[in-house]
Amino acid sequence: MTQLTLHNREATMAVGKKMAPFLQAGDVIVLNGDLGAGKTTFTKGLAAGLGISDVIKSPTFTIIREYQSGRLPLYHMDIYRLENGGAEDLGLEEYFDGDGISVVEWAEFIEDELPTEFLAINFKRTDDEQTRELSFEPHGRRFESLVKRLVADHD
Repeated sequence: MTQLTLHNREATMAVGKKMAPFLQAGDVIVLNGDLGAGKTTFTKGLAAGLGISDVIKSPTFTIIREYQSGRLPLYHMDIYRLENGGAEDLGLEEYFDGDGISVVEWAEFIEDELPTEFLAINFKRTDDEQTRELSFEPHGRRFESLVKRLVADHD
């Protein structure tokens, strides 16, 4: 598993921004981590890298926020509220197989709905309030290659 240590919000956003050029329609990125771990901050960087100028907000209460103004659409999902079911009614496969990038927070509640190939990023807080440790779990060759390129570019 590949890891990065990021020392502030700007570094977290920068990783998302650097990842954006490598992404293509239909890519699914799963973000794991506690509340306040940096998932939405990362997504803001990803959106900036896609050329999306909209304000990126956590989709906690809306479940899915769609941003259409970039190189590719961005579908930011927060599945936490579906802990007790209901995901099958959202048509998630249409997003996952669609024309944009799907970023999914709390994906453990929809594991059966996820495609076989996706990138999981785990966000972990450290003792330093500003520092986060990111670990990447690629599922599929394309995402293995993407992580290698991202980490090589980060050094």
